[in-house]
Amino acid sequence: MEYVQERVTTLHALTDHRPDAPAGRAAVVVPMTEREYGTLAAERVLSALETVDPGRVIVPLRAPPDRVGPFARWLAEFDLDVETLWCGGPRLTALLADRGLDGERGKGRDVWLALGRALEEEYVVVHDADTKTYSPAFVDRLLFPVANGHSFSKGYYARVEDGALYGRLFRLFFRPLVRALAAATERRDSGVIEYLESFRYALAGEFAATTDLVSKLRVQRGWGLEVGTLGEAYAHAGFAGSAQVDLGRYEHDHRSVDGPTGLADMSRAVGEATLRAVEESGVGVDYDGLADRYREAAAGLIDGYETDAAFNGLGYDRGDERSQVATYADALGAPGPDTRLPAWRDAPVTPAEVAEAARADLAEASEEGAGTSAPTGETDVRGNGHRQAASPPSDPAPGED
Repeated sequence: MEYVQERVTTLHALTDHRPDAPAGRAAVVVPMTEREYGTLAAERVLSALETVDPGRVIVPLRAPPDRVGPFARWLAEFDLDVETLWCGGPRLTALLADRGLDGERGKGRDVWLALGRALEEEYVVVHDADTKTYSPAFVDRLLFPVANGHSFSKGYYARVEDGALYGRLFRLFFRPLVRALAAATERRDSGVIEYLESFRYALAGEFAATTDLVSKLRVQRGWGLEVGTLGEAYAHAGFAGSAQVDLGRYEHDHRSVDGPTGLADMSRAVGEATLRAVEESGVGVDYDGLADRYREAAAGLIDGYETDAAFNGLGYDRGDERSQVATYADALGAPGPDTRLPAWRDAPVTPAEVAEAARADLAEASEEGAGTSAPTGETDVRGNGHRQAASPPSDPAPGED
């Protein structure tokens, strides 16, 4: 147990205390895909949120039309004020295209749509739905700093599961990348890099913010969401307005390195978002030598991870970790075109228009799919009227890594 402060305020879980926080004045955004339908993890998250009783729960949903109706009906069974925001409906898609906001669809786009709807509340909390160790205290912990003088807070936790170190994309890609950037940057210009280094788990999907700050955030469309949000938080909240919060034990699903949604693909988005945030803050990047500096920084960290794993009696595959570093090095390069979604205060569409289109899409999909059987992994009705998953879907739910 430690209580070291970083340059951003760092709140530690030194006890089991659950701080007082204004959950009733907050919207909780929980992005989901069809794979979360009826899973034990999503059931646990939603049931825990019932005890938190937030002002609203907004679920930006990515699913095909035939899955939308059953999913919305399942969400409605929980004792929560839930807004199911179907992100792929035809009216909403046409509305965004008409306003010049068409483009790549991904987790970031889904969260951006929900953030617009969340602006009606005073605070916003964002977290994933695939957490196997979810606690209702997470919402209160994330909210506490933003209700007490800060405008942005981010969760952190150690990824130790199944006798091994996880958090691979953070440990093996993001951390050494930022260290490599720091080594090549004059200290007087390193503010944003020091900010990124201050966060103990920069790729965590859990954060909270005031709606004033949320209204100013430009949002990455895909897997660069978390790092892109940090870059925006640096610009609008800075060190003084930011905090990070210990969420304790935290487990969720893992990703393979390869494949269309694997860590290699994610590393490209994370790398672009990181380098864009650094460049926008006025730091020049030497791309010619970046990959070599990254590999050098990663090699030093691997030595430390191996020793730490042995100290704790954990397994450690040094060869696999080095192989991942080689894969991630290929992702490094100057950012491509900026496809971020605009801050809601500057957006050419209003949250009300989004809600109207999404509601119409959801109603139509629900009516057309009323006779359709529920997706694989449909749940059994419990005594309290909720559903409990008979078995999880075959596809893993999305997680950090």
